[in-house]
Amino acid sequence: MFFPPESRFSLLLLNLEEYYFEQHRANHILHKGSHHERKSRGSLKICSKSAIFEPDAISQPIIKIPLRDCVKIGKHGENGANRHFTKYVIFTTVYFIKEHNVVAPYKIERGKMEYVFELDVPGKVEDVVETLLQVSTCWVENSKQTEITAILQSRLARTSFDKNRFQNISEKLHMECKAEMVTPLVTNPGHVCITDTNLYFQPLNGYPKPVVQITLQDVRRIYKRRHGLMPLGLEVFCTEDDLCSDIYLKFYEPQDRDDLYFYIATYLEHHVAEHTAESYMLQWQRGHLSNYQYLLHLNNLADRSCNDLSQYPVFPWIIHDYSSSELDLSNPGTFRDLSKPVGALNKERLERLLTRYQEMPEPKFMYGSHYSSPGYVLFYLVRIAPEYMLCLQNGRFDNADRMFNSIAETWKNCLDGATDFKELIPEFYGDDVSFLVNSLKLDLGKRQGGQMVDDVELPPWASSPEDFLQKSKDALESNYVSEHLHEWIDLIFGYKQKGSGAVGAHNVFHPLTYEGGVDLNSIQDPDEKVAMLTQILEFGQTPKQLFVTPHPRRITPKFKSLSQTSSYNATMADSPVSPGEESFEDLTEESKTLEIFLICPLLIIKLDSTLKMFSKESKMLQRSISFSNMALSSCLLLPGDATVITSSWDNNVYFYSIAFGRRQDTLMGHDDAVSKICWHDNRLYSASWDSTVKVWSGVPAEMPGTKRHHFDLLAELEHDVSVDTISLNPASTLLVSGTKEGTVNIWDLPTATLMHQIPCHSGIVCDTAFSPDSRHVLSTGADGCLNVIDVQTGMLISSMTSDEPQRCFVWDGNSVLSGSQSGELLVWDLLGAKISERIQGHTGAVTCIWMNEQCSSIITGGEDRQIIFWKLQY
Repeated sequence: MFFPPESRFSLLLLNLEEYYFEQHRANHILHKGSHHERKSRGSLKICSKSAIFEPDAISQPIIKIPLRDCVKIGKHGENGANRHFTKYVIFTTVYFIKEHNVVAPYKIERGKMEYVFELDVPGKVEDVVETLLQVSTCWVENSKQTEITAILQSRLARTSFDKNRFQNISEKLHMECKAEMVTPLVTNPGHVCITDTNLYFQPLNGYPKPVVQITLQDVRRIYKRRHGLMPLGLEVFCTEDDLCSDIYLKFYEPQDRDDLYFYIATYLEHHVAEHTAESYMLQWQRGHLSNYQYLLHLNNLADRSCNDLSQYPVFPWIIHDYSSSELDLSNPGTFRDLSKPVGALNKERLERLLTRYQEMPEPKFMYGSHYSSPGYVLFYLVRIAPEYMLCLQNGRFDNADRMFNSIAETWKNCLDGATDFKELIPEFYGDDVSFLVNSLKLDLGKRQGGQMVDDVELPPWASSPEDFLQKSKDALESNYVSEHLHEWIDLIFGYKQKGSGAVGAHNVFHPLTYEGGVDLNSIQDPDEKVAMLTQILEFGQTPKQLFVTPHPRRITPKFKSLSQTSSYNATMADSPVSPGEESFEDLTEESKTLEIFLICPLLIIKLDSTLKMFSKESKMLQRSISFSNMALSSCLLLPGDATVITSSWDNNVYFYSIAFGRRQDTLMGHDDAVSKICWHDNRLYSASWDSTVKVWSGVPAEMPGTKRHHFDLLAELEHDVSVDTISLNPASTLLVSGTKEGTVNIWDLPTATLMHQIPCHSGIVCDTAFSPDSRHVLSTGADGCLNVIDVQTGMLISSMTSDEPQRCFVWDGNSVLSGSQSGELLVWDLLGAKISERIQGHTGAVTCIWMNEQCSSIITGGEDRQIIFWKLQY
């Protein structure tokens, strides 16, 4: 993300919160009126706080003139000529930057000086003088940000997106609005435009290029962002795993941001919607994500972005040993204690901080500086991003002895320093060593000992920068870190981030660093609001809290060979398998079956996001389809046996044509994982972890290539928490839903109203169903209970318990067959309120049960990779 500017001028030459309005080709007239008079050719940039002249000759420095220091601005001409314009009389400061195109601290001249410029277009003189007078008056009269904002909005209102910039004349415009493109430390105002095929941003000033264009079909991830503590940001990625995005936009109105997000999600066929922290957590637990990937995803979800230095991705210090000649990753003493924040790693320092904390009036805080801030990020990256450091520090590098000189020194200061509690950044676990090497040959100063600041000094166990990064990556992915990373996540993203959990963990920072720590909307004065926001952004921000309960530990997947345990074994190891196909035996524990439906052929959906079709007769895999990089949660076959619908943790519902062998439609209707789907009479019912159940009307496209069908949202049934399961009664007039907190809800579908809400389980509701006559609802849960509810009154009329969770069940209105966590099948006698029979079925949890309409055949699937066919005998 920290790319050097293509030209000498860049937005980094501006001050914080400054805008670049326009540029004009011009000459700088030196020694005006004397026999030494000469002209320097270049471009004059008009900005909200300064005027900047960039000479064409790179040997000459860029001149930056702060407008607040101008005594006089006006036309400068002779005999009525008006091509020469504007006389500046400066009494304080002028900056000279990048002489000979060398990145170095700015040179400063103070004193009374006159600057005269000659515009190429004489007719622009009046406008330029007026703009400069208008802007400079803002600073002289101290009206500052209010007037600057008004000037900017006026310029935006007088312009619009140039439709001639469309890639194709047939593109259809869907939306246009004002926004700013965000890059580290600076924002650039302009116009956003979205069509049916492209996303465009056109900068008001035409910098760095006239238009930025992103093809919608290339987009892979989009995130809503909190920018400046407000819900105004949107970040777009065209890759799956890259650290940096393709564009970050900040809008002036939250509704504009939300509308653009909706359009991208709607018109992007292969769009992968925002994932949840919980879904990533499950992938990480099972080993599908590395520690590095998981931390990147959590940072993304917590509003951390490479384009926002106040919310740059934060990674932990992992290694404690920076003095040994060999790095022993099998020794726990090699590692930092991940259960404590950096400020609590030194016991003596912590005692001093706690004493101050106890004596402090409210609001109390333990640490006066944060673990992540723009200054800390650029401390690490100054060798590859020197111009960002100069921008942040008003044209200066830091003192040479305070620079990032040594890994060991930096770690020691984080342990012992009175105000240094910083963590690391992702680059420490990446592949690019540039930030450790002074390849630009920057003059970063001389230390007290006389040595020049050059490459970063590495620990003895690292033979080179490449070796250092590789060993750091190995440490991050080590067994010790995998077993303890959840403790650090609790501190940074979880329940120990704030409140009593933070106090107990010695993890309390200044109130301004937390989301909601200050209500900016309550500050009426615009300049006071900007000052407060600037203070917050420079100080650093705590990530958005993602978890409110302790984060689970990582599970290391174990693979083992299992023997046949059923009356009918579907894992036919000796079945012939064609290239590219799999036998039933390939259902490993890592990609365990979640749901199985007998629909001829047999459909299986798996945690590795694939839908598999098997033939019951030949016991052969007929087809394997992958829809996304997230697990599938349920599937069903539409009437006519031609289309399969499957739901996914990636927030989408997919329609697959069996006849044509391809996906024919995608419904992006939720903000979180879709947990269960039902279908009846051309209506789709989808449950989601976003706390809703949605009812859709629509018939999917009959064949691929036809126009995608528009699904109409008929109703939205809102819940307080995630919905894990739903079922319909036979007439589809009633719907029952089960939530993660143990509540069963009964809904009247014609009116979309809640009839009853029954908190009858102490954990997740695993499965629900109506009786054939719709008079009762049955539910099972992780608490091992099987409950019967009266639909008319909402009363719990029966509750039976087992000693383990019941994951799924089928019933005929009288008897119930449920699948247990241990793999047993339990037959329940509802009239006698007891378990009448126990059948050993699987060696792992029973995850799904299917029964035919005649109630004569049953199929079960389990975590033991077995699919078992049962014949009921009466």
